[in-house]
Amino acid sequence: MSAWRNRRESIDLPEDQGCLQWVLGVPLGLLYALAAYLCYTALVARPGPLDHPFRQDVQTMGHLSAGLCVLGLLITLTPLYRRTMNRWWYVLPLALGLTGLLRAELL
Repeated sequence: MSAWRNRRESIDLPEDQGCLQWVLGVPLGLLYALAAYLCYTALVARPGPLDHPFRQDVQTMGHLSAGLCVLGLLITLTPLYRRTMNRWWYVLPLALGLTGLLRAELL
């Protein structure tokens, strides 16, 4: 049983990889696009010293951006994604998540 499983997992069909990368990459791309929008909005917003509700909204946007990036990273760590997708799919969520967290915490 394990020999069959190892043989099946080691088969790489180049003609299937392109389509599978699109099928797996589009949902991740949409998730990271939403995270990038929230991160950008949190970075552009400039609350004043007396704008406590607005300051909390900016912090929430930063935390949501980081949360979406963590969700995307957890999805990317599944075996199907690790075998199919390139390693650069880890860079964008790490950068966005850290930027969102820094903006939320250092506000």
